[in-house]
Amino acid sequence: MENTEWGYGFNTPPQSYWMASVTFDEYRPLDKDIEVDAAIIGGGIVGITTAFLLSQEGLKVALVEADKLLHGTTGHTTAKLTAQHDLIYNTIETRISLDLARQYAEANRAAISTVLELINKLNIDCDLMAQPAYVYTQDETYVQKVYDEAETAIKLGFDAQCLDEIPLPVKVKAALRFDNQYQFHPLKYLIALAREITAKGSYIFEHTRAVDIQTENRLGITTGNGHSIKASSVIIASHYPFYDGNGMYFSRIYPDRSYALGITIEDKYPGGMYITAEDPGRSFRSQPLGNGQELVIVGGEHHKTGQGGDTGVHYKRLLDTARSMFRVKEVLYRWSTQDYTTMDKVPYVGNLTSKTAGIYVATGFRKWGMSNGTAAAMVLKDLVLGKDNPWFEVYNPSRFIPAASAGKFTAENVNVAKELIKGKLAPVKNEEINPGQAGYVEISGEKFGAYRDMQGRLHVVDTTCTHLGCELVWNSAEHSWDCPCHGSRFTYEGEIIEGPAQKPLNRPEFVEDNVTDE
Repeated sequence: MENTEWGYGFNTPPQSYWMASVTFDEYRPLDKDIEVDAAIIGGGIVGITTAFLLSQEGLKVALVEADKLLHGTTGHTTAKLTAQHDLIYNTIETRISLDLARQYAEANRAAISTVLELINKLNIDCDLMAQPAYVYTQDETYVQKVYDEAETAIKLGFDAQCLDEIPLPVKVKAALRFDNQYQFHPLKYLIALAREITAKGSYIFEHTRAVDIQTENRLGITTGNGHSIKASSVIIASHYPFYDGNGMYFSRIYPDRSYALGITIEDKYPGGMYITAEDPGRSFRSQPLGNGQELVIVGGEHHKTGQGGDTGVHYKRLLDTARSMFRVKEVLYRWSTQDYTTMDKVPYVGNLTSKTAGIYVATGFRKWGMSNGTAAAMVLKDLVLGKDNPWFEVYNPSRFIPAASAGKFTAENVNVAKELIKGKLAPVKNEEINPGQAGYVEISGEKFGAYRDMQGRLHVVDTTCTHLGCELVWNSAEHSWDCPCHGSRFTYEGEIIEGPAQKPLNRPEFVEDNVTDE
């Protein structure tokens, strides 16, 4: 491991290509109480698209974002606008039903068509490009799974076919290609939609954290800014449902991190979007940079949040993969993201619970948020307007968990319980904390997490997650404290990066001379 601040030869912090290549608009925080038709929490693809669709229907909408628009998962995607979601269709058919597999397929196809229509209608320049999407395997045990996926996909009307080779320079055992899929620049697209929201007289508020939902009298949300928004409908599109409403979402979804590199290569990228069927997952696509140059995005290396070991090694493994396939010139960008997965791999979109009228949720997109997130917005729009939606059943958060998912449900919750106990009993690290490193220190007999920055300052925090009390783990790739139970993440100074936590970490008062490295 090279002795650099970020490890493995990286000298700069991670940065998403999507975020680096746009200019963000500024929106003020909420500074007074307001009343609207619909309040939406979360400034990613679901929140923005839902706010746009509702504002187009003539509703007054308020969208609130705890940080800045598009700085979360949507800003750290691979941006494949595709209905090819690895091996999902045969999974839904065999574990639930063919009818619900058809709903899922139709929802994602309709979502892609909606994005294409809006790009054309609003004349959005967002690097839209038609591409085939491939799922492939180099593992003999996955060959039949690819064939089964192909069989289901063809039944559902996809333009799909099995192959024994793909354009990438790798040998495969089997592959499945979906034609007529797309890639785009999601932030260019969504920034344009956000401007349309305010142009229609609706609101967007940044740096406004929703902390609770009012259910008495008229619905509404209370914010950390001390102001409230009254609304007839409230939509939770905050990635993880910050408000549970006894829906037990903390036990029904689990967080997963994955990584991406943006590289330039000497070779000509062969076109297409790719993902492996097996682990370790690998994803590929390209993105035009202008002047005839292209960025190749290599993704993968997923793991449960807070359970990835030395997180910096995941970037190295992606770079090793890239070098095994291409003549790599330069790593221009690297980033990671977090998403949530439901027990049956289908997102939850709809009423938060059967008893919370007017409160809706969208979560659990399993890294396929571009099409699923747009489909979610279309479902949510119809629910708010009181209209029937043809895909409500497949996305319904109150759907019955099939027997095939019961084992997953048990395993994930056992894992959470294990991490709660493991964190409390784990021994502190017995090492000196050097600049760019983190460890544990003792202050007055109590253990705390500490990070020493490159100027030598020590930043000490209580590493007990403020959500449900799990012990946090240091993420060396992002320089953050991550929760291995439910995915909350904090800066080394204790500020929230992403929820479900609503409160920052406690920071003890200390004099560094009185801190001991154990």
